[in-house]
Amino acid sequence: SVSVHTTAARGSECRPCCYRMARGAWAAVFLLLGSVVDPCSSQTYALNDKAGLGRVFDGIGGLSGGGATSRLLVNYAEPYRSQILDYLFKPNFGASLHILKVEIGGDSQTTDGTEPSHMHYESDENYFRGYEWWLMKEAKRRNPNVTLIGLPWAFPGWVGHGKNWPYDFPDITAAYVVNWILGAKQYHDLDIQYVGIWNERNFDSKYIKLLRYTLDKNGLEGVRIIASDNLWEPITLYLLLDPELGRAVDVIGAHYPGTTTVKEAVKTQKKLWSSEDYSTFNDEVGGGCWARILNQNYVNGNMTATISWNLVASYYEDLPFGRDGLMTAEEPWSGNYVVESPIWITAHTTQFTQPGWTYLQTVGHLAQGGSYVALTDGTGNLTVVIETMASWDFLFPFLLLHFSTEASIKELQVWRSQFNFKTKKPSFFEKLTPLKLVDGSFTLNLAEDEVYTLTTITTGQKGSYPDPPPSARFPKVYKDNFDIRNPPFSEAPDFADQTGVFEYYINLTDPGPHVFTLRQVLTERPVTWAADADQTISVIGDYQWHDLTVTCDVFMESVKTGGVFIAARVDKGGQSIRSANGVFFWVFADGTYKVTNDLAGQTVLAEGQSGTRAYGWHTLSLTVKGQYALGQLNGYPLWKNAVVLTPKNGWAAIGTRSFELAQFDNFAVVAG
Repeated sequence: SVSVHTTAARGSECRPCCYRMARGAWAAVFLLLGSVVDPCSSQTYALNDKAGLGRVFDGIGGLSGGGATSRLLVNYAEPYRSQILDYLFKPNFGASLHILKVEIGGDSQTTDGTEPSHMHYESDENYFRGYEWWLMKEAKRRNPNVTLIGLPWAFPGWVGHGKNWPYDFPDITAAYVVNWILGAKQYHDLDIQYVGIWNERNFDSKYIKLLRYTLDKNGLEGVRIIASDNLWEPITLYLLLDPELGRAVDVIGAHYPGTTTVKEAVKTQKKLWSSEDYSTFNDEVGGGCWARILNQNYVNGNMTATISWNLVASYYEDLPFGRDGLMTAEEPWSGNYVVESPIWITAHTTQFTQPGWTYLQTVGHLAQGGSYVALTDGTGNLTVVIETMASWDFLFPFLLLHFSTEASIKELQVWRSQFNFKTKKPSFFEKLTPLKLVDGSFTLNLAEDEVYTLTTITTGQKGSYPDPPPSARFPKVYKDNFDIRNPPFSEAPDFADQTGVFEYYINLTDPGPHVFTLRQVLTERPVTWAADADQTISVIGDYQWHDLTVTCDVFMESVKTGGVFIAARVDKGGQSIRSANGVFFWVFADGTYKVTNDLAGQTVLAEGQSGTRAYGWHTLSLTVKGQYALGQLNGYPLWKNAVVLTPKNGWAAIGTRSFELAQFDNFAVVAG
């Protein structure tokens, strides 16, 4: 039992972030156990278990996917890739995450790229595509107790039977999701503990019940359902009115709840999670935002788990929401990565608690800003996390805590992070001298924009490795012939699929130089919530490239209707891919070519006859320099002097006219 006192504060200032910045210098806060001692007419708080305990803590996690946010991570060389994973998952080292949530790939653009499905077609099953299987195994290898969650944001086209909606045939959708869970166990020995149901447009209780039935029928009674894994409502009302639905759903998940919930959600007595949160640039301002979220999701909203979108910013930074991860790993070609402040803010909670601990009921806000939570493991351990990411005007330079002699705690470990926005000299996750309790009390200096952990747990550690290599631009000369017999991943290094899926392929019908290729494998538009393009496209390289030559061998597999392209200066990706501009050099199976200033093919710069046909290899070369572009086919000039006024820079790319089979080989870029 602890009582807290804080002096009154004045003044505030809004800051363009998800928390309010502090003003002024200091405050005096007093915590007492038992009777209140009030030396300066202060506000009173209580931390005790007289009214019982609060909700059970379920953990802090990160989200890989939604979409393709870990795409570049797999391409890092050792030891840097393992170091990044240690900072994320290794207990008592870095973020020490309790939860890993991954996208169940659906062959569709879901924010920053496309993740491949385990079932491109109804008769197709492959549980080695993509990188989420690998990531889950790496997380488990570091922390065998990590909680695994899967969520589909999108689905292959066959699931929707021609409609952009996956729930008209709920038995098919449920079987598709359950197959992924079964495949995780059968092929990777991974036990998926939760599966989410993300539904942006409306609510479907029939599907949720059928998914529960299908899970149980396949021996997956232990897999729990998160619904709607998006919004508090309307599912909360349905749960209160439908007992069968209530038995099917274990967790109500909300995305970006703003630290608040709705009263109906609390009435359900279900676990409440912020099942996707943060999505903030990971500088110090973002770190402060994350500190506020982690505490106040429980203080304000009774949420017992918080999952960051995203886990690691491992995608091209000029895609949407660049660097919105707990750390940054976007340069596999250099080996550089950055351990950002959210890693250490996460550690303030994760290194000193575990899922299964329990919140005290008496947690809350400091009167003039900031918040405090306290958790116990029920065996005598206590962790208190305090954040002052709020508006303060402090009067006294210390925090005084008094513990009664009834408590068995004699010492608390102290960890501190200071953002120091004014001096721009932050310090994160510093271990301070343990606090000895003398006559049941001790003092602590508490300033603005800080995070403190006070704990009986002694195993905390700020892990570190030698500095990674320095940051470097994407290589100006780049080649890939895709000649890998047993690739460790289905995608070629550094290519970021934006629409469509480009996979390694063994062309057994070609005895010549094109046995190992990269193939676009989708023939049907997926069921998607994002703005997929009508064409398929995969980007690569440096977004600042302006003068460059792109060369690639191409092979169309659709007679008469087929079409492929190479491109330069592609200026958009992710959810904006439909409106991408650049220089696109197309050839078609009907013997024509076209040069366009946009992916949609509406702005034509040049066109004519090419003689190209399906089922034959052709070499395309595109050179863009200044305001002019030229193209070659099979080593001979095909067109020249196309005027390109915009865009001035962008990625290189390959792609197809529609969702169609096509192959690519001997890709190369030379940038000026």
